[in-house]
Amino acid sequence: MICNSCQRNIADGSRFCYNCGAQQAVTGAPDMASTTGGPKKLMRSSMNKKLGGVCAGLAEYFDMDVTLVRILWLLVVLCGGTGILLYVILWIVLPLAPVHVAVQGQTPPPQAPIVTQAGN
Repeated sequence: MICNSCQRNIADGSRFCYNCGAQQAVTGAPDMASTTGGPKKLMRSSMNKKLGGVCAGLAEYFDMDVTLVRILWLLVVLCGGTGILLYVILWIVLPLAPVHVAVQGQTPPPQAPIVTQAGN
């Protein structure tokens, strides 16, 4: 799926862009649970990770903006102090989400022509 604002690749069915935070219009896109045949799984993000991908994975699971989750996590760390321990535990426990290699509708970038010089 391509972001409507910044034209970057994001996960299929995402409601927010992980790069620019713009809300995406999800029209007729299947929910993640319906495509896999089961409930959504909580996993760390492999595409949008700043440190370990925990906040991006939580944002994807709860269909929230990743920036909002990161700000809330920062508040938990600053106020309670237990956020660091919980982040490390989730980093260890949560599996890494698989990377989607093939993206539909995307063409590879053009390559510059190779220029060779003739000998003297």
